[in-house]
Amino acid sequence: MGNTKIAIVDDEVHIRALLEQTLEDLEGEPEILLASNGAEGLALIERERPRIVFLDVMMPLMNGYDVCTAVRQNPDLTGITIVMLTAKGQESDRVRGMETGAHHFVTKPFDPDEILALAHRILQTP
Repeated sequence: MGNTKIAIVDDEVHIRALLEQTLEDLEGEPEILLASNGAEGLALIERERPRIVFLDVMMPLMNGYDVCTAVRQNPDLTGITIVMLTAKGQESDRVRGMETGAHHFVTKPFDPDEILALAHRILQTP
């Protein structure tokens, strides 16, 4: 299956724990990487090059939009699927997320089954 690293970048401990617990159910036992703010998340992404990044929008140091933009501007980081997480379900957030290069947008609170299905689909895509 190739690269099955999944990064979770969120400043809320319980969200990171819920995502980690959910994604551990994926086949192939993906390596799950955690970061608690945008700057730490970007460094993690650059170092580990995960296949999927679950990226919170509202975080200290760097927000999700800034992290997404930085990833998209780095030619070494192609092939990373970014899933933006936000508590706000506003259309403007979704549009801004897509403009910065996010592939998917999930509103909190999310359904763990939905997250699992999305991650499975992404990992199955060459």
